[in-house]
Amino acid sequence: MAGKTVTRADLAESVFRKVGLSRTESAELVETVIDEICNAIVRGEMVKLSSFATFQVRAKNERIGRNPKTGEEVPISPRRVMTFKASNVLKQRILKAHTLRKVKQKPASPAS
Repeated sequence: MAGKTVTRADLAESVFRKVGLSRTESAELVETVIDEICNAIVRGEMVKLSSFATFQVRAKNERIGRNPKTGEEVPISPRRVMTFKASNVLKQRILKAHTLRKVKQKPASPAS
């Protein structure tokens, strides 16, 4: 499933083309939005982008893990992790794109 990675520069270029801001202003806008999302997550706030996803910080308790190579049990310290939950709208778009891709890849049946 190798594909193109969308970068900040790609997002800024898209804003430049679609909104009409200068390239510098577009890059600054993208940076400002990303910074705001990051700052909210760091503060422990939930970030919900409607029709896209929800980002949330979750506390994980200490637990016992296992080294897969040696089988040795090791404690995993408590920590905070960020979770990403895709919206139903995004999930449906992904499913639709996947279905269309599968239909296009089906070989044509021989004519009788």
